[in-house]
Amino acid sequence: MAISTAYDGFISRHVNRRLSEPVARLLAKTGVTPNQVTWAALIIAIASGCLFALGVNVAGGIVAQLASIADGVDGGLARLKDLSSSFGSLLDAVLDRYADAVIVLGMTLWSLGHESYPAIWAVGFAAAVGTMAVSYTRARASPAYHPFLDRGFASLASRDIRLFLVMLGGLTGQVYFCLLLIASLTNLMVFHRLVCVYRLSMAKSGGEGGFIDRDHEFTEAVAVRELERDERVRPL
Repeated sequence: MAISTAYDGFISRHVNRRLSEPVARLLAKTGVTPNQVTWAALIIAIASGCLFALGVNVAGGIVAQLASIADGVDGGLARLKDLSSSFGSLLDAVLDRYADAVIVLGMTLWSLGHESYPAIWAVGFAAAVGTMAVSYTRARASPAYHPFLDRGFASLASRDIRLFLVMLGGLTGQVYFCLLLIASLTNLMVFHRLVCVYRLSMAKSGGEGGFIDRDHEFTEAVAVRELERDERVRPL
């Protein structure tokens, strides 16, 4: 997969990489390709969803975190083998969405069978839609704006954090509240990103929205330079 523009969240940087990077180095000595690892990560995620649906919440949560770790292996392997590609990046993004949907569905089924909270289907639906939409907003936003979408408050609903929350929900048996938190975070982040991109685009075009601090405008050229700096210093 292509890794030059991939975003690594807090959990990816400080937790997942401790396992994904050694695994990637081991696989670099074999004939395994990054795309094969991407498919393997999907299979692990499907296993997580199935475990939740079958009522095995603790194992489902742990396997969801393993899927998150595996999701970082393909990028490291692509770098080590110099096999980054546009197709690999697309494949990774598409399969991640299927993986997220299966996990949320499995969690929703577990909650229906083991919890008695209200509107479980609605909460599960909101979590699924928010998970898709928060990824879509980053994918469709201009790369020049990514530095502003990948840091601080705007990064709280990144996939690594979502899957870490899934693990916590599975381990504690509080799957409903995990779904509710994911639904709230993701949909809130979608709204926040829309506002952020709107403000940046207005600043770039010199729009007269009235709410942009003229002393802190960001033109696209400045955003591009910050993106380039971010890519140079971001650890792989």
